[in-house]
Amino acid sequence: MAKNYDTIIMEIDKHISLSGKRYYSDFYIGITKNIQQRLFGDHNVSKENSWWIYRTAESSDVARLVEKHYLELGMRGGTGGGDDDSCVIYCYVVTPTTVE
Repeated sequence: MAKNYDTIIMEIDKHISLSGKRYYSDFYIGITKNIQQRLFGDHNVSKENSWWIYRTAESSDVARLVEKHYLELGMRGGTGGGDDDSCVIYCYVVTPTTVE
């Protein structure tokens, strides 16, 4: 179900607070239209043994705003990824086995 900006920020913030990590730079933020390929394939995040979250935004514009918010706070990642169909925002803890 697609969510708005405020709901996604609230849910990611809550998830981050439970991660045990102290710094935004411990996390990677991005957007995609294919979460399975991007998160678990391209970034090599373990489904079972890693900390991650994703949410579907109402639009790619909302997803980009969420991404920008966390990049400005210091998360790893960059703007300009995805396309007009990229409505899924994802976040994971960077580990020695993940690929940024």
